Amino acid sequence: MDKYTGKRLDARYEIQELIGVGGMAVVYRAYDVVEDKIVAIKILKDEFLGNKEFIRRFKNESKAIAVLSHPNIVKVYDVSFGTKIQYIVMEYIDGITLKEYISQQKIIGWKDAIYFVRQILSALMHAHGKGVIHRDIKPQNIMLLKDGTIKVTDFGIARFSRNETQTMTDRAIGSVHYISPEQAKGGVIDEKADIYSVGVMLYEMLTGRLPFEADNAVSVAIMQMQAKPKPLREINPDIPEGLEQITLHAMEKIPSSRYISAEEMEKDIEKIQENPEEKFNYKYFVDDNPTKYVDNIDGVDKIKSSYGDEYNLKEENKKQVKSSFIAGGIAIAVGIFAMIFIFITMFSSCGKNSSKDVDVPNFIGSKLSDIQNNPDYKFVWKVESVYDSSKEEGIIIDQDPLPNSKKIKEGATVTLKVNSSGVLSTVPNVKGLAEDIAKSKISNAGLKSEVLMVIDSETAKGIVCNVDPQEGSKVTSNSTVRIYVSKGPSEEKVTVPDVLNKSLTAAKNELVSSGLKVSDNVTSESSDKPKDTVISMDPLPGVAVGKDSVVKLTVSSGVKREKNLEITVDLPSNVSHEVTLSYYINGVLEDSKKVVPAYNGTYSLYLKGTTGKKTVNVNLDGMPYRVYDVDFDASSNNVTRSKSYRYEEKFSSNSSKESDDDEDDEYN
Repeated sequence: MDKYTGKRLDARYEIQELIGVGGMAVVYRAYDVVEDKIVAIKILKDEFLGNKEFIRRFKNESKAIAVLSHPNIVKVYDVSFGTKIQYIVMEYIDGITLKEYISQQKIIGWKDAIYFVRQILSALMHAHGKGVIHRDIKPQNIMLLKDGTIKVTDFGIARFSRNETQTMTDRAIGSVHYISPEQAKGGVIDEKADIYSVGVMLYEMLTGRLPFEADNAVSVAIMQMQAKPKPLREINPDIPEGLEQITLHAMEKIPSSRYISAEEMEKDIEKIQENPEEKFNYKYFVDDNPTKYVDNIDGVDKIKSSYGDEYNLKEENKKQVKSSFIAGGIAIAVGIFAMIFIFITMFSSCGKNSSKDVDVPNFIGSKLSDIQNNPDYKFVWKVESVYDSSKEEGIIIDQDPLPNSKKIKEGATVTLKVNSSGVLSTVPNVKGLAEDIAKSKISNAGLKSEVLMVIDSETAKGIVCNVDPQEGSKVTSNSTVRIYVSKGPSEEKVTVPDVLNKSLTAAKNELVSSGLKVSDNVTSESSDKPKDTVISMDPLPGVAVGKDSVVKLTVSSGVKREKNLEITVDLPSNVSHEVTLSYYINGVLEDSKKVVPAYNGTYSLYLKGTTGKKTVNVNLDGMPYRVYDVDFDASSNNVTRSKSYRYEEKFSSNSSKESDDDEDDEYN
């Protein structure tokens, strides 16, 4: 077991289980005995307690979130920055990362994708408004709850400054697929860097792939700065064209060419949500002519076609003349380059022939500094880092060519392999292996291992179920790799019985008789259920937990809670132009919206209330269209459509004629 599970921090937080491991911290599920609630605690790893940069990042995360209060941003409840332990107490989120969801779904439907993105943009609008730039927006830092709610997390490298440079070394290497071009090259960044990252995430959700992928992080960073992503609709034709335009506009290389704010991007996405046929006339920068801007490709094609065949013929002649000049220029350049190359080669050969041949000296076992500072050695040095724990740092372990293997000329290149603690090693694949075998593989990779025993019902006892850092990641040689070895499932499990809708007394008796405990702090909430009826429980029914686990109950206060009722208004499918939909509650205008019935199909109205009846009148272009009766006291069928009118294109004597059909339809 790790050092924290089962312990209590500051006499308040009972650590229950390890739920996540990150680059600089570990995250635990814990119980707050003061507030009687489940929380998440992020604890800075021990090896970083003396690292000022990691401590700065850790403290910065708590400061960044502390100034933020938004339903789509994880909450911070408490912080502690001691000399022996530093932790942040946060809202516990029962969900998965957006990255995990993308991996499961492969391609996310465009309607769901924009539902997620609008929540992310809403969180960024709030953060940017407080002067906080996240700088690490990626699906790994987005949590998705079971009800579809999004929570933005991990503000560890956020900044309050709006004009600050940042080098690649400041970031986790896993973020390179989502960083903006200005971040990749260490330039000045502002809120538009977050917008670029949102664009990349939207691209990945809609297509199931990242816009830029390569064998290493540096190549990906270069692609972020220089390459153009493949158009989304070539990968997934089901994406609306306007949504493709939004995604690519957010991913413009030049910050000034992107959306100026998260709010501006969110407004365009709302337009697509209301009308999937919406198009956007963005301006795109043309690299070969810095003073020229063009509209979208369709617009350019229309301009060309309007001049007719004569214009196209002239343009073709111009292209041919231009091609001839280019071809001639290339031929001349190739000739000049060949002459220069021959001259350099001849000159180099003469220089080499003047050097004398010498035996290859033995450098193995010497210090690199001694060899490089010795004027007797007239060679070009190529230094490579290797690691051997049995050798002193800075000692030459191997060389190429080998000592006395042949004669070489002075000025030739000699490769020296030097023992260095800064060399990187790759964490080997050890998941699914027995503990001893995993430790041996890690040792052979030039790394140390630390074994942590954890309960894991899906992995056999004695088998590695997880590793930190992750397999395949690059770490400094001789650093420590944590391997999490399964202790197997907990010895005795109890299935939580279903006590929902039962009285508090009956629920307690049933839970106790099942081998469980009931929390003394029973909370109450407004509900339609009778007083002291159980309306929720944690853990949920059917979950297998350890014997004597504590179950928290929530009961009804007997006070009716506010209901959220939805009215789905059917729209005339034969109307393809924009109309104004207005609705009134008890004769008072509530809201007015522009809709295109043929595209929207339906329009949803949302009403809140606890008791009583209301009448909702829906008008199209000022004419009566639908009338609904709403009863908040009803146990079911709260919404009933009482009247229907035909929509007329123009005002006429039939405009207010009631329809003969569809009357008295009921809506749940």
